[in-house]
Amino acid sequence: MEQFDVVVIGAGAAGLFCAAQAGQAGLRAIVLDNGKKPGRKILMSGGGRCNFTNLYIEPAAYLSSNPHFCKSALARYTQWDFIDMVSRHGIAWHEKTLGQLFCDDSAEQIVTMLLDECQKGNVALRLRSEVLNIERNEQGFTLQVNGTEIHANKLVIASGGLSMPGLGASPFGYKVAEQFGIPVLPTRAGLVPFTLHKPLLEQLQTLSGVSLPTVVTALDGTQFRENILFTHRGMSGPAVLQISSYWRAGEPVVVNLTPDGGVDALLNEQRQAHPNQSLKNTLALLLPKRLIEVLMSLGLVPDVTLKQLNSRQQADMVAQLSQWEVVPNGTEGYRTAEVTLGGVDTHALSSRTMEARTVPGLYFIGEVVDVTGWLGGYNFQWAWSSAWACAQALAA
Repeated sequence: MEQFDVVVIGAGAAGLFCAAQAGQAGLRAIVLDNGKKPGRKILMSGGGRCNFTNLYIEPAAYLSSNPHFCKSALARYTQWDFIDMVSRHGIAWHEKTLGQLFCDDSAEQIVTMLLDECQKGNVALRLRSEVLNIERNEQGFTLQVNGTEIHANKLVIASGGLSMPGLGASPFGYKVAEQFGIPVLPTRAGLVPFTLHKPLLEQLQTLSGVSLPTVVTALDGTQFRENILFTHRGMSGPAVLQISSYWRAGEPVVVNLTPDGGVDALLNEQRQAHPNQSLKNTLALLLPKRLIEVLMSLGLVPDVTLKQLNSRQQADMVAQLSQWEVVPNGTEGYRTAEVTLGGVDTHALSSRTMEARTVPGLYFIGEVVDVTGWLGGYNFQWAWSSAWACAQALAA
């Protein structure tokens, strides 16, 4: 039987970072993962450039049944702490929009950095390792792995959620929680594109590839100002991914296609100058022409010239453009979701250490926990912060 101070299950962002910190604090640590290579989700994130954190991290950007839970970890290991580490490793980065930070070169640099940090802490890493059984006694945990036994005083579950099964996602972490009597909240796909019902889907299909700035609002009043993207399955783009985490089946979302307003002013000005100009061509100064044609077919934009457009029609149309109600059919599900909402109930964990309250020595970090951030580096920061908080407790 092999003996370690701590076993970390999951070689993703949270698992590698936690193991590195624990190893550097002098603990004998091992990371186990069922995949062929570490950091698979990191490698494909941010279009291969890894959106590793955000300048504007705050607890309000996280969804959880216990909204206060994330505060302690985020305050103790901040985005600035992680940016310092990235800079120390000589990784060049840039800000895109809304505080999102990306590697200039490649997401592989973040994985390499984490592996280098693990090496510094003499952390053992075993890939293609399937944990078949976990047992606990007074001395700690015994794991059956690929025909061998591994024993550790402490066990950290960093196995992620259900999003992107193609990258090895599985319910493993939830099963461990349930084995030890720790509640798991219902899960669903988050940061995920919407699918649409027919006939709307068929009417919008000519728009596949069209993107435009909007404000999208959920039934609970949450709203995001970002681009939407029409796809052959429905709607995507940052605004849709963001709002999907706040959407429930059967609810509408309201899309403001003219977030900067100015429609009335434009129409009145153009009417003076070009009364015989079609409404369609005038609106094309603000919106993609293909979109206007679809809105006409949906009856939201009348097929008239500017001088034919009466004040009531204009008021109705301006209102419709700013309050287009869409009822999604569903989402594309875990296959394309960036994160999993729900998971291990945070009420059962210590917000300071990530340790299970009823099972000393058992910890849960990262996406497996019921803490889900916005699009734009927030979920990576939760991985770093929760892993750091856990590692401090392991080494104490």
